Amino acid sequence: MREDEALALDAADPLPTLRSEFHVPPSAGRFPEVAYFAGNSLGLQPRATRAALLTELDDWARLGVAGHFEATHPWLPYHEELRGPAARLVGARPEETVVMNSLTVNLHLMMASFYRPAGDRRRILIEDNAFPSDSYAVRSQAAFHGLDPDQDVVRMPVDSIVDYLAREGERVALVLLGGVNYLTGEVLDIPAVTAAGHAAGCLVGWDLAHAAGNIPLQLHDWGPDFAAWCSYKYLNSGPGAVAGCFVHSRHLADPALPRLAGWWGTNPATRFLMRPVAEPVPTADAWQVSNPPILAMAPVRVSLEMFDRVGMAALRAKSERLTGYLASLLEGLPGLRVITPTDPARRGCQLSIRVSEAGKLAEVLREEDGVVTDVREPDTIRLAPAPLYSTYHDCWRAVEALSRRLR
Repeated sequence: MREDEALALDAADPLPTLRSEFHVPPSAGRFPEVAYFAGNSLGLQPRATRAALLTELDDWARLGVAGHFEATHPWLPYHEELRGPAARLVGARPEETVVMNSLTVNLHLMMASFYRPAGDRRRILIEDNAFPSDSYAVRSQAAFHGLDPDQDVVRMPVDSIVDYLAREGERVALVLLGGVNYLTGEVLDIPAVTAAGHAAGCLVGWDLAHAAGNIPLQLHDWGPDFAAWCSYKYLNSGPGAVAGCFVHSRHLADPALPRLAGWWGTNPATRFLMRPVAEPVPTADAWQVSNPPILAMAPVRVSLEMFDRVGMAALRAKSERLTGYLASLLEGLPGLRVITPTDPARRGCQLSIRVSEAGKLAEVLREEDGVVTDVREPDTIRLAPAPLYSTYHDCWRAVEALSRRLR
């Protein structure tokens, strides 16, 4: 494990790092910047974000309410600027995509439309180690419908889901899974699970918090009924950033589909006639309930422009190279066990390791070695070499530090 080999890989990689386009925190170790592996929790800040925010603040100061029409990026149709790049990011049609709210709010809005328990078909199927917020959301939805969450929310190991749907699918109303598991980094087979759910008569939705900006997606072609994702992890749009949402085109013009309505979901051509009854448009915009938060959307616009410029195919290829290199360095290291699948097709840019006293180890790595990781108690450290800004040298630094600390 040689440092010069890592540096040579960085110099030769066909997609040079865009690290210089990000603010990388300073390091307390012997290197000037940290090796940042926590982009699966909060991505780094693009340098262009500050200027984008200042532009909106200056337009607000200069124009007041006229900024809705005359700002550099007019506020009234602002969310429309994000529609195309968001759709390209997740493999959707523009009309199927909207940037709005936060992830769990969007999941609740989707379940208001797509979780319609009736008769024996009332279960919600989630993975057994789903992200807690997803578990809270689906349990509260079951309770909202007067059901028992302990009975009607079914938790299932991911490798058992397709068989369960074939066996018990007639009792399942909704399948809602994470596209990439937050704990292990495992990529689920989204098209296969979606097809299995539909074959059993279920509606199928996906939480893509750890998938958007991490793996290539083809939501329209794969055909789930809906999906939602956040923008503060791999999409680098800031803490609590505005999220994204997908509704498949087959549902967009269905007048019988219930939805929770609000100001920005009505027809923009008649919005300011102030009519008391909403006129939903046949796009994902119909699920919007509030006008866009411009200061929160500016960082999302910056991020999506960057992903459009680089492209998910190039990012995924580099992700596989970086993660494969990190995995090779971790092989044989004593005192840890990698729990992420070894097959590159079944993992994103994350390797999760099980190790004793994970929290203490992560603190030492950060404070003494300048290696920033993410901990999930009681025993898991997650390392996410995000291809936009992580380097082979970062991977070398992480494993070199681990090898010293695990002796």
